[in-house]
Amino acid sequence: MNPKPQVLEVWGDFACFTRPELKVERFSYPIMTPSAARGIFDAIYCKPNKDPTQAQFRWRIRKIEMLEPVAYIALRRNEVKEKVNLAAVARWMTGDEAPTPIFADGDRDLLGTDEKGRTQRQTMALKNVRYRLTAVIRPYPGHENKQQSLESQFRRRASFGKCFHQPCLGCREFPAYFELRENGDDLREPVRYSQDLGLMLYDVFDLRCPGTALMEGQRPFISLFRAMIKGGALEVPEFESPAVLKPEAEVPDA
Repeated sequence: MNPKPQVLEVWGDFACFTRPELKVERFSYPIMTPSAARGIFDAIYCKPNKDPTQAQFRWRIRKIEMLEPVAYIALRRNEVKEKVNLAAVARWMTGDEAPTPIFADGDRDLLGTDEKGRTQRQTMALKNVRYRLTAVIRPYPGHENKQQSLESQFRRRASFGKCFHQPCLGCREFPAYFELRENGDDLREPVRYSQDLGLMLYDVFDLRCPGTALMEGQRPFISLFRAMIKGGALEVPEFESPAVLKPEAEVPDA
């Protein structure tokens, strides 16, 4: 069965799709990356399994269209240097251990040091963004007969605005709002914008392997592709195609 393209229109006040070569001082691509688009579709509908190798399908992004002109905004943010330990939080909740907060600023009396627990970073983000995303559902082996059912479930969830968690535009603090687009809808024309972006991040997981994004200890699998925006549209190649640069890896039997 041929997959039916699923189309979402997403928008938000801010977005940041960080170029990996400029990660310390974040600088955004002018358009959404395929991995960020996949994350939005996953936030709305995915079929995880207790055994991650038994995941039913993955999203394949076909096209990303810009519906608003590119506009950058410079942001300076304070970021803490530590992360909360979830195991410690569980012990705090049961009273087995006294809470130990993370201090954003050093305190001579409490910490015995003047060292700050935060760092300031500059971000070149995008503002007032709107995109139209086109993707298809690709069932993993053994679930091909569920294609139509999976597509219907996604359209039902998206049409009611349901999601497992709030989708975001590159960073968690930049929420994404979405609306399902169906055949016959009056669609906006993409902006007139063309640019050769060079190599762009495709994804950080090996999408050929079911459930790799969920496996504990799974090492990052960085893939890149030559991104070319033409007339406000970015065509995304197949992950398996030679156009996507990938490290060599053994693909386990499905």
